Amino acid sequence: MRETVEGDEVDVLVDEWHRERSDLDLTPVEVFSRISRLSRHLDLARRDAFTEHDIEPWEFDVLTALRRAGKPYQLTPGRLIKETMVTSGTMTNRVDRLAERGFVVRSPDANDRRGVIVTLTAAGKRTVDAAFEELIQRERDLLTNLSASDRATLATLLRRLMAPFG
Repeated sequence: MRETVEGDEVDVLVDEWHRERSDLDLTPVEVFSRISRLSRHLDLARRDAFTEHDIEPWEFDVLTALRRAGKPYQLTPGRLIKETMVTSGTMTNRVDRLAERGFVVRSPDANDRRGVIVTLTAAGKRTVDAAFEELIQRERDLLTNLSASDRATLATLLRRLMAPFG
């Protein structure tokens, strides 16, 4: 038995386009218009989760890269650049600002006299853990209309869709 789902604004949009351009396959519009709209909801959820914990999205990105590294929660600036996909100048600025807030400390790299290691502080760890828990709850709320099986299927389909992009 197939579950019926109430129509949404994308259905209206697709119906209007189909009326005007019945010669086109509108499947991409059905998929990506929904992904685009969902992305807006996700952006709002992220913003709210981070605001709740007084951090910016870029701060969350750097702090989570350090947190995911595992104890002792350290990475080189070069590794942070790869993890967060920003320029070295941007990363320097971000690490400076996070250090000012007490979320990270810099120390000399024992393996490279010119190098630096960035380490997550206890305050940074508490902040990123709390923000991550808040984000997970808000993201879970976005998935409430899907069963566990549907969530797993969606994750698999999105993984397949993302595969060509690395």
